This record gives sequence, C-alpha cells and structure tokens, in this order.
Amino acid sequence: MIPQELIKKIRQIQIYTSRAVDASFAGQYESVFKGRGMQFDEVREYCPGDDVRTIDWNVTARTGRAYIKRFVEEREMTVMLAVDLSASGDFGTVDKMKNELAAEFCAVVAFAAAKNNDKVGLLIFTDRIEMYIPPKKGSRHVLRLIRELLYFKMPRRKTNIPIALDYLARVMTKKATVFLVSDFIESDFKKPLSLLNKRHDVIGVCVRDRAEVNLPAVGLVEFFDAESDEVMLVDTSGRNWRRQYGSTSARRFDDLNNMLRSINVDCISISTDKPYIQDLIQFFHMRHRRY
Repeated sequence: MIPQELIKKIRQIQIYTSRAVDASFAGQYESVFKGRGMQFDEVREYCPGDDVRTIDWNVTARTGRAYIKRFVEEREMTVMLAVDLSASGDFGTVDKMKNELAAEFCAVVAFAAAKNNDKVGLLIFTDRIEMYIPPKKGSRHVLRLIRELLYFKMPRRKTNIPIALDYLARVMTKKATVFLVSDFIESDFKKPLSLLNKRHDVIGVCVRDRAEVNLPAVGLVEFFDAESDEVMLVDTSGRNWRRQYGSTSARRFDDLNNMLRSINVDCISISTDKPYIQDLIQFFHMRHRRY
C-alpha cells in the first residue's frame, strides 16, 4: 500500500506540473521534441512525375508493374528519463532535496510528453541499474513513473553514469530523446555518452544546490559524504577557504559544460533554490532556433 504522505506528494506534483505544462509550454515542447524524420507508410503504383528513387524494386519485380514506397512524417517520439538517485542526491539546503527536484523536473517533462501523445520511459540508477520501466503512453503511466521516482528507497550507493549509458544503448533500439538527470559528481563518462548521443538525442540535466556553489559562512560544519561515508570538519568562516571552494565548484561545472559541448550534448542546469520552468522554456527556444 502506498503511504498517504507519498500520495499527497504525488498529488502536489501533479497539480504543479499541470499548471506548468500549460498550452504555451506544451507547444514549445512539441515544436522542439516532435518526432523527426520519415517512416514508411505504404506502397502504391508508380505515377508519371514520381521520384524514381522511391521505387520499391522488390514489389516492382514481383508484380511486373512499377511501385513506389510512400513515406509520412514521423510525429511520435520516445522520451527516456535516466535519473541518478545515488546518495549524493539526498542533499538540499533550501526547499527540497536534489532528488526531489529531479523527480519534479521529470514529472514536468513526462506530462508534456503525455500531452503530445509521446511514449515515456524511466531508468533509475545509482552505481547499478535499480529500475527500468519501458516507454509507454498515457497519464496513468506517467503517474506510475512519478510514484516510482518518489517511492524509491535510496540506498547509500555511489554513482556510475557509464553503466546507465551502456544499459540504455542495449535496451533502446528506436531513436529517442534521453534526459540524463544527475548532479554529475562523477566525471569519467565522456566516451559512453558520446556513443549514446550518436544514436539518440541526449540532454544533460544538472541538478545542484546553492550550497554546492557558494558555501555560506556558518562557522564549523561537519561534512558527511553520503557516497563514501567520509566525514570532514571544516571552518566555513574562513574567507579564503570559501573562495577556493567556490572556485573549485565553478571549475567543475565549467569542465562539465565544456565536455558536454565537445560531444554536442545540450545541458540544462536546475537548482533547489530557484524556479526552473522559465529556464526550460528558454532552452526550448534555443533548440527550436537551432533546428
């Protein structure tokens, strides 16, 4: 049985996302992430003026008359949400944890996809594959994905992005748009990401908390690394230490963006301390201008 607290949380996210995914937002999604390319529809007899390159030679040889292949624009697409729910996501200093923000972001994308009659699937991973739900259509399916994201009992696990990318490369045979949602603590995944992006349209979603960017001066703080169980006592009142911390954090984020750019993977950055819907719409605008 699903706990009442979880049902309430799912309902809150459903209400929020239904407001966020309004006509304008859904239109932006459709203009950017509609299915691309052509798919086979039928064969018909050749008519003068038809492109000879579309002749179906097998049917033509079998019937003795010229037939052509007819194609239609492929409208339906598949969205895959690959979500890192490792222990480092159990952190937040504002309104919500990073993992909660990741679930909310996925809900917005999933409901937008459902409005566009697209299929949506889910992969939850840590340092192993925790759960895979194949893509399907419908609001009931989307609600199941959100429930699994929120109900997932997060173990004290590390992050292994390559294992998730390799798994997707094996199970996804049809071209899809993949949202890779993570705080990207791990950095050694360029090669498998590049390979996956050649077959699919991969978009990185970097989930952060403001304390990971600018640490406030709050005196002595005991830091606990949820993925390694290491504990460190730090005096955050030291200005030089905070400056170095901020510089290191900014450099790590710049390195991530540069790496993604080098293999043509777009990235959206979302944070626990600010709304992200407008940033997402601007991202859609950017993609629409490009395509």
